Parts: sequence; C-alpha cells; structure tokens
Amino acid sequence: MNAMMSHNVGDLYDRCVTFYRDRRAIKCGEVSYTYGEMRDKAYRLANALTEIGFKKNDNISFLMANCPEYIFSEYALAKCGIVRVPLAVLLSNNDHIYMMNRAECKALIYHERLLPRVMEMIPKLETVKTFICIADDPSKVPSGHLHLQTLIDTHPAEAPRVEVVPEDLCGIYFTGGTTGMPKGVMLSHRSWAGTFITELLEFRLEYDEVFCFATPLTHAGGCLMIPVLIRGGTCLIMDHFDPKEFLELTQKEKISSAFLVPTMLYVLMDHPDIDKYDTSSWRDIIYGASAIAPERLKQAITRFGPVFTQLYGQTEAPMAMCCLPKEAHVIEDPEKEKRVFSSCGRPCFPCQVRIVGEDGGDVPPGGTGEIIIKHINMMDGYLKDPETTAETIKNGWLHTGDMGKMDEEGYLYIVDRCKDMIISGGFNIYPREIEDVLHEHPSVRNAAVIGVPHEKWGEEVKAIVVLYDGKTATAEELIQFVKEKKGGLVAPKSVEFWKEIPLTNLGKIDKKNMRAAYWKDKDRLV
Repeated sequence: MNAMMSHNVGDLYDRCVTFYRDRRAIKCGEVSYTYGEMRDKAYRLANALTEIGFKKNDNISFLMANCPEYIFSEYALAKCGIVRVPLAVLLSNNDHIYMMNRAECKALIYHERLLPRVMEMIPKLETVKTFICIADDPSKVPSGHLHLQTLIDTHPAEAPRVEVVPEDLCGIYFTGGTTGMPKGVMLSHRSWAGTFITELLEFRLEYDEVFCFATPLTHAGGCLMIPVLIRGGTCLIMDHFDPKEFLELTQKEKISSAFLVPTMLYVLMDHPDIDKYDTSSWRDIIYGASAIAPERLKQAITRFGPVFTQLYGQTEAPMAMCCLPKEAHVIEDPEKEKRVFSSCGRPCFPCQVRIVGEDGGDVPPGGTGEIIIKHINMMDGYLKDPETTAETIKNGWLHTGDMGKMDEEGYLYIVDRCKDMIISGGFNIYPREIEDVLHEHPSVRNAAVIGVPHEKWGEEVKAIVVLYDGKTATAEELIQFVKEKKGGLVAPKSVEFWKEIPLTNLGKIDKKNMRAAYWKDKDRLV
C-alpha cells in the first residue's frame, strides 16, 4: 500500500499503458483509443500546455460533457503537475464564474457546444486568459481561442519532465453548493492514490471490465477511471445518461460494470421496455452519491440479481468511506435484509469510522451522532478557507456533517445530513427514515421529506410524493402509513403530490430549492 501511495496520478496512468499498451482503453460512440493512443494524446497536450507557458501548480478548469478529451486532459495535467478544476456542466454560469475566480484559474478547456455560455462568462472571469476549445471542426473555434485537437496534433508525444510528488495538489473539486456557496475541496495526488487503493480493494472490479461511465466524469464517476484501467478494462463513455441508450449499450458492448446514482437505477427499473434487453452481462453495478430506498433496492435485486455494490463517500474523502459489496446484498433473513439494505455497508479498509456526540465522545452502538472518519484519501482542506477546514478536520478526523449510527456488526446507517435534520418542538426528526417508509407503499415511486415553517413547533414534516402511473393514494393514507410504522411524532403533517422530484446536477434530491418556496418570506431557514 505504501508503494502505491508514493505514486502520482500521472504515474498510475503510465503504469496502465505499460501493461496494456495495445488494448482498448476508451470507447465513446464509434470512436475508440488504445492505452498507447491515450498516453500519446495526453503527452502531446501536456507538451503543448508547457509551451504555452503553463507550469506546475497552475490551475486549469474543465467545462465539458463526458468525452475522451476529458481523460486526455486529466492525464496531461497530472503529468505536468497542473491542478485540474472540473466544472459540472449543469451548474449555472454564476457558479462557474465563482469557482474559476475563487481558484484563480489561468485557463479553461471547454467543449464547442458550450461556447455561448463561455462567451457570456468571459467578461466576468478575473484570471482566465487562455481558452482551449474542443471541436471536431477547427473553424468553429472563435478567434483568440486555441483548438485542443490541433494542440495535440502539433506537439511531440514525449513524457513531460516535471517532478510531481504525492503531496502536490492534483485537483480542486467544488462541492455541489446545496447549502450556500460551493467550497473548493483540495485533493492531492496522495488523496487520489488512496481512493484508488480503496476502490480496488472493496469494489470487486475485475480484469477486462467494460465499465460504462454514465454519470459526470467531473465528479464521482471519474473517480473510477484509473481503477478500471489498472485492471486492463475499457472505459465506455456516455455523453449523458439516457436509459434506452444505456440498455442498448449493455447489449451491444456487454457492459459489465457501471456507476449509477439511485435515481438512474429507478429509471432503468421503471423503463417500459426493460424486459426486451439482456442485462446478464452486468456483474457489478456500483451505486451511491445519495440514499437508496431499501424497498427499491430489493426490487432491483429481484429484477437484475445480486450485482450491486453500494458506496458511501463525499468529495472531502472521495467515493470510498464505506461499502456494501455484492455478497452482502444476499440475505436470507427478511428482517436482517431490510435492516442491512437501509445501511451504507461497513467501513472500507483502511478507513476508520466513529460516531460522536455533541461533546465529541463516542456514542454506544445504535446511538445517533455525527459520522467522523480518518482515511488515506482525505482532502488537504478547503480552498482559501482555513476556518471551515479547521472546523471540518479536527485532530486528524474528518467531520462529515452526516448524522448516523453503527450497529454491533459494524454496519453504518446514515440517519441524515445534519443540515437536513428537522427540529420540530425540540425533537430531532430525520427525513431519511420517513422517506424509506414511504417507498414501501406500493403506490409511491419517489418521495422526499422536508421541514417547513410552523408557528408553534418551529418546523413540521412535509412529504413530497410522486406516484406510479395508474396508482393512487391519498395524503391521509400515506400519513397513516408512516404513523403505523414510525409513530405520530415523525409522521408527515402534510403531503403534496408532484409529477417529479427535482434533482441537483449530480442526481441528488434538491432539497435546498424544495425548501426555498416554503421559507422564502422567513428570516431563518430552520
């Protein structure tokens, strides 16, 4: 383990090329690249960036949908010791402007179809002076901007001569911004090596995987590229998630693995033509990034078999703090099955997990407190925010902001985010527990629970529910359903029926915006 921790990200890419030079590394649409071709393009781009004048520790942002050029760019920057700042396409221009200015980025690599947005942002960018456009047709690149493919084609495929050590900064990843302004999470090459080690140990990735990247490479999905390549696999890249296309690719390419957020899994399960597709090639569908309803997980296993691996992590310790592997999804006792399916698994090796109370002391098994962790992949801190860094990392322990509990078998249960907790009449109420119960109702396709203002109690519980097509349920019925299973204290006091639950750009339920309509005229948000 110590030997791998001495690598930088560029070294790890190089290692993959050495082992599998002539094998297929990337496929996107009808275009494929071998491991050797991937390296050559990355080296050429690295040398082009060096010639332009970029140097180690400069920051360069990416604004692109999933594409091979994302991988070439990540590889190139790692070899040069340049820091990548990925931007999620679905965020707003204001978010992107804030992030690039905050990180003092010197360049932006972007895709041609995002050109109108880039042109709108340029007047407000304080430090970005170089713009590099990905475009099949060079004539589409605006005057004054550089063409990425031309830079690659006109520079040598020689290894850059830059010393990059594990403690060097590798990337700045901004949090989703669901609570206030996004924070820039600083991740070193050491952090990423720690993530890759844990994923290889825990996620059951096998050799020759055909791994479909259907979520943004700028976030959780991209964390799995190097582990797949270390196993000699193929990175099958989808421009964006489309359930029909995913199922068609499953048959055509024999997808063996993928990373999906629960909402994507729900869409696949509910697809009207799901029975027309052969999904027998699936052997490891990794899911995470938000909570999954235990009842829906049970439905997925019944439909597709025990091919699922759950992960729990966050940007500050990417991907791999806890894991529920495939084998742990096979449970004969229905009561234990229900309990384990509501967990996020057990701590990954070598992650340490504790549950602590407000006084910082450990709570007994089954007690609720904040989840804190110590892991080899933890962030260095928040960009330009030493105060929040000090509040988050205390005595070497990362305070996750998640409320949870751990049972005597070591299974961790996320009760809720601290910020999502509802306080009603002095009682702490955790929406996740109510959402899980609502998902057990046969008419409920999706549900989200939020706190809304109440003159007497401060907050009261409101459920937002989406029903299956052709199914019915009343608000009174659902309130009683929860009351019978969880008691009157936590049962929703009101239920609204919506056509869809709004999601963030990362596929998580957007409770910030859901709450905003109810709190807009209030002086507080809790």
